[in-house]
Amino acid sequence: MAAPLHGKAAMNIEGLMTPDPACCTPDTSIQDVARMMALHDCGEIPVVDAAEGGALVGVVTDRDIVVRLLARDNDVASATAASCMTQPALSLPPDAKVSDAIEMMQSHQIRRLPIVKADGTVCGIVAQADLARWATSEQTGDLVRDVSEPQRIG
Repeated sequence: MAAPLHGKAAMNIEGLMTPDPACCTPDTSIQDVARMMALHDCGEIPVVDAAEGGALVGVVTDRDIVVRLLARDNDVASATAASCMTQPALSLPPDAKVSDAIEMMQSHQIRRLPIVKADGTVCGIVAQADLARWATSEQTGDLVRDVSEPQRIG
């Protein structure tokens, strides 16, 4: 568990997030999702239930594409976001504290977190790198270590 961010733990996550991230719908082709990742230089695309103003239903990460599609020899040409998305997606509201985001990312071992308004629409995304710019070296190390810890299957 991370120590409080020196004077920044009370800061809202809205101040760190990347606003208005690219989103897709469950029927978006995986090729288009991958193109969105390349175009926006990101590793996660939130999945919403409607192209305009849709609510968050999941996320597709670069790892989801590799582990759930490519490694299992699934037909990538016909695959959609629904074929490999992580659901339900964890999220926080824009008024959540930075410390809440760090704690959630550590406890669930996730590197990115959609930020969702009260109506369910995605308004931003926060990544480990965003948090690292505000945290101390020790806190950043704790976050990276905890998120990267191998999961034990038991």
